[in-house]
Order: sequence, then structure tokens, then C-alpha cells
Amino acid sequence: MSEVPAPEYIDVVGIMNLLPHRYPFVLVDRILHIEVGQEITGLKNVTYNEQFFQGHFPGKPVMPGVLILEGLAQVGAVMAYYAHKDAVGEKIMFFAGIDKARFRKPVVPGDQLIYKLKLLKQKRTIWMMEAKAFVDDVLVAEAELMASFS
Repeated sequence: MSEVPAPEYIDVVGIMNLLPHRYPFVLVDRILHIEVGQEITGLKNVTYNEQFFQGHFPGKPVMPGVLILEGLAQVGAVMAYYAHKDAVGEKIMFFAGIDKARFRKPVVPGDQLIYKLKLLKQKRTIWMMEAKAFVDDVLVAEAELMASFS
């Protein structure tokens, strides 16, 4: 594994230098901590201005669970890019599977999501990660994510 040292903190500009996602689909604002190839913590400030709140749901805004999973995946991709930066080049990381997804509590405007991922297993360019999302230290979503570079 070709490991490139990661900074302790990565802002949204640094994230966009790694990921192909752009507005309105960048679902992580900051990387708070990274241990390359082991674990990573990211942050998403959930605001009422998010486009999805217009229709999900009018009068009772709730962040769609699938977007929480996507945010977790984006944070996991940042960790994977740092672990394989030289070998990956211009490749993109894609979802390969989601297992054991559970949504524990609604995420609403004003919440601050903390994404925490740990590498469970890696084989070549396939990554399996334990992914958890928290609001105020309360678990709101979790899943096992599998992704691959292509």
C-alpha cells in the first residue's frame, strides 16, 4: 500500500481536490481526523438550505437516509485515496455494496453529523468499512460499506 501522509484536518476545498463530487452532492464539510488506512472522522453541517429539504418533507424536514450513507461513503473515499494516492491516480471510488444499514434517529436542519469509519478489510482496491453517523454523540445511522476504485 502506497501511503501518503494525511494532514490532521482537511477542509472542503481539500476534499473536493480528492473527490469528483460537486455541489449539491458534496456531503462532507471537513475531515476532522484521519489515520490513513485505519479510520477517519468527518463532519457535515446540516442546514435548512439543502436542496433535498424542499421535498423531504415539506413542513417536517428530514435528511434522507440514503444521503447520510453517501456522506459516509465520501468520507471513506477520502481515507482510501490517501492510502492509495499514487496507485489510484484519476480513478474514482464507487459503491460496491451496503450491508446492515440501520437508521436510528432522524437528522434534521441544525444537526451536525459526525461520520466515523473504520477499515474492516481491504483486498487490492476493494474496501470494506464499518460506518457510523452521530449527532450529539447519539448514533443516528450505521452500515457496512464496500467500495472499489474503477
